[in-house]
Amino acid sequence: MRAQPTLFVCLTIFSLSALSVAHAESGLASYYGYGRAGKGGELTCAHRTRPFGSVLKVSYSGRTIQCRVNDRGPFIRGRIVDLSVPAARALGMMSAGVVPVSVD
Repeated sequence: MRAQPTLFVCLTIFSLSALSVAHAESGLASYYGYGRAGKGGELTCAHRTRPFGSVLKVSYSGRTIQCRVNDRGPFIRGRIVDLSVPAARALGMMSAGVVPVSVD
């Protein structure tokens, strides 16, 4: 019996398109003041899995910023993103240090 190539092609296309869709995350964000800072106060962040150069929308307490992934991390359980100091200032989280955020 011969396999159905049409079904295989459809399933392959579906699975590849599902991989390219970014998903929203909720968790804790912190900030860091070391390492590779963005050029001229650029809003940057560290994320475990998102590709370098991708832009994330980070929301906290009614504010939303866009920051570029330029590092890996955070490596502390429960945290989903580490923000640069300029990004943390723009988000209004400097005094809190660690805050609940949503990331798109």
